Amino acid sequence: RQPVRGPDGNQRGGAEERAGYAHRNKLSITIDLKNPAGQRIGTELAKVADVLVENFSSGAMGRLKLDYDHLGPLNPRLIYVSMSGYGHSGPRRDWTSMNMNLQAYSGLMMTTGSEGDPPTSIANSWNDYIGGLHASFEILEALAERVETGRGKNIDLAQFESSMGTIGPLLLAGAVNHEPPARLGNRSTTNAPQGCYPCAGDDEWCTVSVQTDEQWRGLAQAIAKPSLANDPRFTSAVGRLRHHDEIDAEISAWTRLLPPLEAEHRLKAAGVPADRMRRAEAVVTQPDTGHVYAELETNLGRPTLVAVLPYSFSDSAMAKPEPVPELGAHNRSALQSWLKLSDAEIDTLEAEGALQ
Repeated sequence: RQPVRGPDGNQRGGAEERAGYAHRNKLSITIDLKNPAGQRIGTELAKVADVLVENFSSGAMGRLKLDYDHLGPLNPRLIYVSMSGYGHSGPRRDWTSMNMNLQAYSGLMMTTGSEGDPPTSIANSWNDYIGGLHASFEILEALAERVETGRGKNIDLAQFESSMGTIGPLLLAGAVNHEPPARLGNRSTTNAPQGCYPCAGDDEWCTVSVQTDEQWRGLAQAIAKPSLANDPRFTSAVGRLRHHDEIDAEISAWTRLLPPLEAEHRLKAAGVPADRMRRAEAVVTQPDTGHVYAELETNLGRPTLVAVLPYSFSDSAMAKPEPVPELGAHNRSALQSWLKLSDAEIDTLEAEGALQ
């Protein structure tokens, strides 16, 4: 993740703080799972856990004797989630998975971008995010079922399949029609006009997404081309899709004369769904962003901005962001709390090299 800079230009969240984005508000214990004593501690923790999530390559937890076959019989209520790239069965189970490779192999890169572009990836760790979201759904379902059955589950999640599922209809249509999915760029398959249009200024843009005939008539009035509303070529969505290039030229000629904020305001006033394209700093720092970001006091003695959960509870407050702990910061307290180990027992584990 890239560092965030505040309005003063100072960096917020450098490389040494990146782990804080993923591991804040957590406890940290460091166990050497290749150490026999460390394996025993891992097993004991799994015995009292509700959910265990692992993201190793296929077979790694089995070699450590910490897979579901070993742990499930010891804790029948355990919900065990494996999140490898290609799953733990099938011909791809031993493949090494990286985000770019998964986006390519799942077909995702041929559904993004515009026609004529090279294969284009989504510019973040898409498969990590989408895999985690699917795992969350599966865990919730398993927890709900456990209320009825009293038993946990072994969940084998493939990030590859999670990614494919997000473009399932596109892939199916392509297979049935024997042609690749259309790469639409900023356009829609059903509504028009839709796009990102150049505005006055250096690399400034405004987006428009017309969903109804009424909105189309409002757009025609807003761009001072009322005759377009009654042009028989454009009176239906089908017609507007067919003549999208011509409509884009009319909209662009108008937006190029206006700053993006003014174009946005005029279009919204006419009932047209429109928003200016904002730079990253504006998204983070302007008041209308909402409560997406919060300031986190770091262990390095300076604050950084972090993204927080995008929802709130009606009757309780969300936990405030806490910095990522030092590795192993909770070795002693967590093992005392979870396993009721004494200081002497933890000292022995440290001497055996089970705790790092």
